[in-house]
Amino acid sequence: MIPRRDTPERVELVDSLRDRAKFVRTETVRLSRIAGAGHYASTFSAAELLATLYYSAMRIDPAEPHWADRDRFVLSKGHAAIGLYPILADLGYFDPALLDDYTRMGSTLGDHPDMKKIPGCDFSSGSLGHGLSASLGIALAGRMQGRDHRTYCMLGDGELAEGQVWEAAMAAGHHRVGNLVGMVDRNQLCIDGFTDEVMSVEPLTDRFASFGWDVKRIDGHDLDAILDVFSDHGRDPTGAPRMIIADTIKGRGVQRMELSPHWHVGNLVGDDYDDVMAELAGGLQDRVAP
Repeated sequence: MIPRRDTPERVELVDSLRDRAKFVRTETVRLSRIAGAGHYASTFSAAELLATLYYSAMRIDPAEPHWADRDRFVLSKGHAAIGLYPILADLGYFDPALLDDYTRMGSTLGDHPDMKKIPGCDFSSGSLGHGLSASLGIALAGRMQGRDHRTYCMLGDGELAEGQVWEAAMAAGHHRVGNLVGMVDRNQLCIDGFTDEVMSVEPLTDRFASFGWDVKRIDGHDLDAILDVFSDHGRDPTGAPRMIIADTIKGRGVQRMELSPHWHVGNLVGDDYDDVMAELAGGLQDRVAP
């Protein structure tokens, strides 16, 4: 149960989630140095969403990663797995020491997630555009089995140019798959540049609503807003599927990366690495307003 706003429990939860989002960002930078490069900006935009999902919203049990009634998560934008692995390790799905072998020969932790190797990973993603279809199938299977688990799917706004996304969106609305919750990390950029210039995806709210989705649009870095949108959706498997349009900033948390087309993939070394880690340690709330 997510506590109501303006309660001590809610304040404590938000503070904890803010800390976990910072953890996602700092571990992303650290693991990228191990790999020699990383998807910093794509992961930073999703940090608050990932933290809220795993530390508050989802029904999971790390001690039983194959528990039949657990909620499922499909990271359709699989290149952001570098931010998911530290969470899974922190929750106890696997030994955190394994993070230090990220992408090295023989490691289970590759640049994209592998459900056959990584405890807590529900889908092997990375081929953009497939995630919502897979999530729809998982959610429908749960409904057919009479279970009430939810399936959560995080999409990038760049992959919305894939036609398969809209086939899945149409089918989910038609079949009223109410145990499916989608999220669009609307961080405004893809590998080729700004999404509105490469392939306009707006009006997103109207487009998903036209297929029968219950659509909510929020600030994807506002932890209170994220908690609210997760807490007000029930588990009726025959209701409307929920789509959350999360307006985010690609590279959020590191000023040189924010809304920069040059940081989809990058490599921080030397003083740049130290400077970014120091900036993240300070936190967003410590920035001096211009």
